[in-house]
Amino acid sequence: MMKWEKLLSLKKHGDTFVRNRLDESQTRIGFEVDYDRIIFSPPFRSLQDKTQVIPLSKTNFVHTRLTHSLEVSVVGRSLGRIVGASLLNKYHYLAEEYGYTVNDFGAIVAAASLAHDIGNPPFGHSGERAIGDFFKRGKGAVYKDQLSDKEWSDLTDFEGNANGFAVLTKSRPGMPGGQRISYATLGAFMKYPKESLPKKPTRDISDKKYGFFQGDKDAFIDVASELGLIMKTDRVEAAFYRHPLTFLVEAADDICYTITDFEDGINLGWIPEEHALEFLIKIVQKSINPQTYAQLTSKEDRVSYLRALAIGSLIQDVSRVFLENEEKILAGEFAFALTEKCSYVAQMKDILAVSINKVYQGREVIEKEIVGYRVINSLLEAFATAVNNVYNGEENQYDLLIMSLLPDKYLTESDSLYVRLMTVCHFISMLTDGKALELYNMIKGNNK
Repeated sequence: MMKWEKLLSLKKHGDTFVRNRLDESQTRIGFEVDYDRIIFSPPFRSLQDKTQVIPLSKTNFVHTRLTHSLEVSVVGRSLGRIVGASLLNKYHYLAEEYGYTVNDFGAIVAAASLAHDIGNPPFGHSGERAIGDFFKRGKGAVYKDQLSDKEWSDLTDFEGNANGFAVLTKSRPGMPGGQRISYATLGAFMKYPKESLPKKPTRDISDKKYGFFQGDKDAFIDVASELGLIMKTDRVEAAFYRHPLTFLVEAADDICYTITDFEDGINLGWIPEEHALEFLIKIVQKSINPQTYAQLTSKEDRVSYLRALAIGSLIQDVSRVFLENEEKILAGEFAFALTEKCSYVAQMKDILAVSINKVYQGREVIEKEIVGYRVINSLLEAFATAVNNVYNGEENQYDLLIMSLLPDKYLTESDSLYVRLMTVCHFISMLTDGKALELYNMIKGNNK
């Protein structure tokens, strides 16, 4: 069984002393510092110009990665506090001996939720696929024979969650330990605590994807070991059962994208407004006030009202599922997303089906994803070629010009091809949609 006192560790990378919750300032607790550091970081700020669903959109209606992440953090904080209150009532020693409060649980889940998309490339999930396809089927395939199977899998199945772990933990000059985030928050962030191979070895939700690149393996194992995560002993690779609070981070994301992407589709006119009440009524029927709803005069206000009630209902129900299964979760015996076991799973699936048909697979989204593929493929080709030509002493003037566009922190003379390629991928993944398009137009000469 995992132990809450270890799971709530305040330790940070590089610490040479033991952090104690009882010794902290009560005005700014350590887990709130995590939130502050994430929200002030350049990778987080770049989410304001990164796609949630609709790439390169200029409308005010739709969510960007930034607004989505902020909303997920709000939902995550509520989930953490509700669950934390029950856990502190069950395990009195957490407050009496260690000083933990309801706000600690809320702050951990809020910070991890805030960072949950921090490693995602430009152009949404199509950006991840574009990076992978460059190596799997594009010109990047030439590197395959020079890499190990796991290194190659990191590239061909490039994963935003693993990239996010690197963003939060990668040391660089003047910043040992990266963002210096507490291990508790990092643990809650780690949705898929395994490496890239084998792919989906079980139907456990934590095996759906992977959570760290080979270059970050030691850091990942250090965090998992400090937190007392249970290692999956039936594997030869590094794989662990989830930190319990990860289930709340995942639920916050599931709730937000299910409901708010649906809301975006309605506000854009892609989904008929009458679908809002039709598909949400079973979720909100216990809390809706018909008189209040009837007085709302605009579509946006009516949809916003239903959205708020739906999210509130889902928060309460997901918290119930967690608390009913808390001991199984601590033992690594709960293999599902919390929303899969909530009372409204059928309604959430129906809403997602509408969003997939009307939003995710809409013509405007597809057209802009095509642009994203072309942009990322061209940038990878230009920068990977230049970096490796310079390393091998085979560069031409064009390669040198391309290298001049690479910020100093991404310059590497590593003898490892894997490190060089991952550095290029990391650089491109940290670009905003707009900056990626600007670099693409510059390279292609479209600005002239």
